[in-house]
Amino acid sequence: MNYLPAIEMEPEQKANAAVIWLHGLGASGDDFAAIVPALGLSKKTDTDLQIRFIFPHAPSIPISINGGMTMPAWYDILSIDVQRKINLQQFMNSAQQVKDLIERELARGISSERIVLAGFSQGGAVAYQTALNFERPLAGLMALSTYVASPDTIELKACNQQLPVMIFHGSEDNVVPETLGRLALSQVQGLGLKPEYKQYVMAHSVSPRQIKDMAEFITRVLG
Repeated sequence: MNYLPAIEMEPEQKANAAVIWLHGLGASGDDFAAIVPALGLSKKTDTDLQIRFIFPHAPSIPISINGGMTMPAWYDILSIDVQRKINLQQFMNSAQQVKDLIERELARGISSERIVLAGFSQGGAVAYQTALNFERPLAGLMALSTYVASPDTIELKACNQQLPVMIFHGSEDNVVPETLGRLALSQVQGLGLKPEYKQYVMAHSVSPRQIKDMAEFITRVLG
């Protein structure tokens, strides 16, 4: 099988957990790989926290809202209105490719309950789609400055009805307005889940306080 190219960061001991982290539009897996040292997880003495971090690279495709410019993206965005019209086929294909990465971790011996899915902006939309439709229980979902792109195609499985979900959003985000983050919160609650929501005074970015909160979430669901 052809998997998405990715940066993989192995723990000091044999991995017994995995975090798959999806970047945003126009970026690459390198963006969030640089955050791993700041999480401080390697400093913990808990031997149960041996995490393999996986940062896939999206393919480069033309993006309609950017005049057809080619850039790394999980799907094309056709319009930037509140509901965001997207290329649904590309979106679903990306979700399947991420699902394939999860399945590869299962084949490597990582239990699904020890896998966290995370994503920023476009990557977060794909993370929502993949995690909320996955057929096995996952450890958690982190949604960073993002939105639910296709709520009608989400069918939460019984095995993930207790899925820990953490939503992060900046109050000054002018790329993905916080109204979309709040809408995602409501949509996830509508599935019967109990997501946590963290707001930060920041734009479409990541803050030091948020990095600390992400480390705490990962430790809680995997530690």
